[in-house]
Amino acid sequence: MTPLKKTAISWSAGKDACLALLRARETGHDVTTFLTMCEADGFSKSHALPPAVIAAQVAAFGGVWRPVAVPDGVPGAYAMGFNAALQSLHDSGHTHIVFGDIDLQAHRDYLEPACAQIGLVPVFPLWGEPRGALAREIIARGIRARLVCVDVGRLDVRFCGRDYDAALLDELPEGVCPCGEDGEFHTVVVHAPGMSAPLRLVSDGRRQAASRPPMRPTTFVFDDPRLVDTP
Repeated sequence: MTPLKKTAISWSAGKDACLALLRARETGHDVTTFLTMCEADGFSKSHALPPAVIAAQVAAFGGVWRPVAVPDGVPGAYAMGFNAALQSLHDSGHTHIVFGDIDLQAHRDYLEPACAQIGLVPVFPLWGEPRGALAREIIARGIRARLVCVDVGRLDVRFCGRDYDAALLDELPEGVCPCGEDGEFHTVVVHAPGMSAPLRLVSDGRRQAASRPPMRPTTFVFDDPRLVDTP
């Protein structure tokens, strides 16, 4: 019997990362370490999820969460933090790391050399597949997610807070990626195969935030989720 590969995953807490996790586990990867790049205050980058939500989610998957806080105002801090995290994974016996990227070549061109320098093998379970087919597979597999962020320059604010389901896909305007791969929206997974129990989340309301360089100028609307303890 072939031994399982000790593998980490770059974990956004969203639907694409979740599908990548399921596929990796199905193909011989022992994924129990979940790595998340975070702001200095502990909230996740891009999705802006509170630490308690991601910690509960990872625990439900039977994993260990490794948040990496990136300090504000320090040039090169993200790359330094990411590279240090990769080195820590390698030093603790990990041989592979999974990414949920679909087809953004510039991101892959950054990730592969970073991993190679450390001695980790990057794994891209979703790479190059049609975005629409991946969106349908996410729903068909029973991955339940909701939109926690929308770029209002690309998608109407009414989609923020919606469940990611077939009805939502049918309503997306022409030109909006069904996976949000171009940054139109971000999601948080509330339940999926392999989770011991669904997350019970409530909204603490919406807030707006302007994008920061090097991102193009736009406005994001966030639907802030809060974890509700199970009675």
